[in-house]
Amino acid sequence: MSRLQVVSGKGGTGKTTVAAALALALAREGGRTLLVEVEGRQGLAQLFGAEALPYEERKIAVAPGGGEVFALAIDAERALLDYLQMFYKLGSAGRALKKLGAIDFATTIAPGLRDVLLTGKACEAVRRKDKAGQYVYDHVIMDAPPTGRITRFLNVNDEVAGLARFGPIHNQAQAVMKVLKSPETAVHLVTLLEEMPVQETADGIEELREAGLPVGRVVVNMVRPHHLDEDTLRTAAGDHRAGVARALSRAGLGGARRGGLAERLVEPLLAQAAEHAGRVELEREQRAVLTGLDLPTYELPLLGAGMDLAGLYELAKELRKQSVAE
Repeated sequence: MSRLQVVSGKGGTGKTTVAAALALALAREGGRTLLVEVEGRQGLAQLFGAEALPYEERKIAVAPGGGEVFALAIDAERALLDYLQMFYKLGSAGRALKKLGAIDFATTIAPGLRDVLLTGKACEAVRRKDKAGQYVYDHVIMDAPPTGRITRFLNVNDEVAGLARFGPIHNQAQAVMKVLKSPETAVHLVTLLEEMPVQETADGIEELREAGLPVGRVVVNMVRPHHLDEDTLRTAAGDHRAGVARALSRAGLGGARRGGLAERLVEPLLAQAAEHAGRVELEREQRAVLTGLDLPTYELPLLGAGMDLAGLYELAKELRKQSVAE
C-alpha cells in the first residue's frame, strides 16, 4: 500500500476525522504512522484532546496492538527557515529575516513556494530512514486542503515553474513531485452521500487524474443507518393514516377515537417515514454516481454520540475491517 496517504474532501465532510482514523488504522502492531496537518487549524489536536501541536513530530496516540501515531503541524515559515538553513546555511540570519517579517512576506507573495515547503516536509518524512536503513514511518497521512484546492496544492512542480527554473527550489520541487506522482502516494477523497459533496468529489478526481496525480479511494463518511425495509420505504409516502392509527391503538398508544393520541401521532410518524424514504432514495442515487467513478470505496458510519477519541478508535476499527491496509 502507498506510504503517503493524502486525505482531502469538501469542507464539512470530516476529512480531518477520516485522516486521524486512517492513521490509527494503519498503525499496525509495532508500526509507526505520522499524521501531518498543513492548514494551521490545529484540528488534529482537538480530535485527540491534546495541546496545540508544535512544529515537531510528537507521539499523539497508541493504536490497538501497540502501534504508534505521531503528529506534526507543518508551519510554512518554520519550514522555510529549515530550508534556508539546509541549502544556504543562514542560521541566525534566517531568524533575523523572520523577525523582520520577510519569511511571512515570502510565503504570502509566493504561494507556490509555500506549497513546496508544506508538501516537501511530508515527502521528507516518507523517505526518511534510520541508521539501520529502515523507514522511520511505515505510513505518512496528510490532512490536506479541501477538494477544490487539492490538485493545485499537490501539483507543486507547475506552481514553482514561475518562481525558479533551476537551483535548489526547482530541485526541491522536482524531488517532491517524484514522490507525489509515484506509487508511494495515494490521494483519498472524503464525501457524504449528498449531491454537492459527491459532485465535488467527482470533479476533484477528474482534476487529479488530468494532473497525473495518483487517486486512491473514496471514503463515504457519516453514513446513516436505514431503519425501514424496502417494502416499507415504497409505501411510506402513501395514505396509510387509518392503518397506522389502528396499529398504534393496538400497541396501547391511546384509542382509535377521533382526536385521540393514536390519531395525533399519525401525521408526524408518516412525515418522518416519508422523509426517511426520500433520504434513502437520494443516497441510492449518489452511491450510483460514486460507483461510476470506478474507485474502491470505504464507508464509515455516523456516530450518534458525536466525535471524540473513542469515536476515532471506532472508525479506525471499521477501516481495518474494510481492509484499509490492502
